[in-house]
Amino acid sequence: MIDKNGVPAERVLDEIRRLRVGDRPVHGGRLFAYVYDPGVGGLDELGAAAYAESAHVNGLDPTAFPSLLAMENWLVGAAGGLLGGGPGSAAPDVVGSVTSGGTESLILAVKAARDARPELTAPRIVVPASGHAAFAKAAHLLRVGLDTVPVDPVTLRPSVADMAAAIGPQTVLVACSAPSYAHGVVDPVAGIAQVAAAAGVRCHVDACFGGWTLPYLRRLGVPVPPFDFTVDGVTSISVDLHKYAYAPKGVSVLLHRDPTLRSPQYFAYADWPGYTMVNPVLASTRSGGPIAAAYATLRHLGDDGYLRLAATTRDAVGTLAAAVRGVDGLRLMAEPEATVVCFTSTDPALDLFVLVDELTARGWHTQPQLRYADLPVSVHLTVTASVAPRVAEFGPDLADAVAAARQAGPVELSADLVALAGSLTPEALTPDLIGGLAAGLGLGAGPPDRMAVVNTLLDAAPAALRERLLVEFVGLLQRPTW
Repeated sequence: MIDKNGVPAERVLDEIRRLRVGDRPVHGGRLFAYVYDPGVGGLDELGAAAYAESAHVNGLDPTAFPSLLAMENWLVGAAGGLLGGGPGSAAPDVVGSVTSGGTESLILAVKAARDARPELTAPRIVVPASGHAAFAKAAHLLRVGLDTVPVDPVTLRPSVADMAAAIGPQTVLVACSAPSYAHGVVDPVAGIAQVAAAAGVRCHVDACFGGWTLPYLRRLGVPVPPFDFTVDGVTSISVDLHKYAYAPKGVSVLLHRDPTLRSPQYFAYADWPGYTMVNPVLASTRSGGPIAAAYATLRHLGDDGYLRLAATTRDAVGTLAAAVRGVDGLRLMAEPEATVVCFTSTDPALDLFVLVDELTARGWHTQPQLRYADLPVSVHLTVTASVAPRVAEFGPDLADAVAAARQAGPVELSADLVALAGSLTPEALTPDLIGGLAAGLGLGAGPPDRMAVVNTLLDAAPAALRERLLVEFVGLLQRPTW
């Protein structure tokens, strides 16, 4: 409850510091998901100072706060120039908007495509199965049909022919990834954009994850396929600045090839007695803090700085991939193309969920990925520049963790749990059943130290049941403190 007389500032900060003790480490190069750390001294302090300068500036009205408008326009120009747009380029009229993150950028890309075709009664989007889940969220929120195209279990990409076959008369947008988050491979953007253009449909490239690194990796000699506005038929691109531009969260940029394509993204409303509302993004009131922090970060690091960080990250990826290749029973899901190392198990005695827990116990925080269609369970590593100084430690720890996981053996669910996972429907989950499952899995006041049993149960459940279980389990964790 709120204290009657308030709490001294330093005591409040101490409380926050104590709460943070249980968090994953956001610095130090041992967290392979969720955060993006360049390992550059002073960058956090610069971002925090810039954030404070503009925290109370409101992006609702750019005429009242022209500083924010100027910073947004600069960020859009920086992203557009990096991704094949700007004066003298293939997309000289590129425009964009700064959003709160990749999910908002994708929702807005879908909204713009849907609203550009008001004559369609049942608009749909075509997305590879490896496309980010935010496309599904956009389809759900905007009531747009979602047509997913399977990916090849070897290449981990959709075929252009399958993408073309999925396009129908109600399709308003075709999407592809550069790269896909799960496996870090770049979809065949040129071919997909070509078939979308032939059908008269927009093509969005989700480069939220890799859009800020792929151009630099190309300059370093990495064979990056075409994916940006230099590709005919690409109509919009999203790129997150809080990923590999290393800005504080949350800042993304949604780019459109020209202003006409962006226009349906806006929401305007004048039929009420208050101020006329016009929003380029989902939020109305927006703090200028994240935008100012991103502006400061990009200005400070500069083009040469990002090139150096990309080179450092590339080298770290190579060393991590070599460590995986050197362990019997593991195989890379794909040869790294960007900043992801993803591997799976070839040994039935080696449970990857147990391995993830063993790596966590050794201070390495990785991301398990459940099986999907023909794709096996895998382990995802998002590699940032801060990993480089610690990368030599990973190989021995990985080998040691694999040995420990083999010794522990695979997780074995009880026959009752296996039967439940195979027979339950989402509608059959009652509060009592959820509570019993949670207690049996060790989900009490917080997540358990080891997650292998939870992940094994989720992996055994069909997708719809898995979704409902996750909602209920997270709901148990998110309860008010009185």
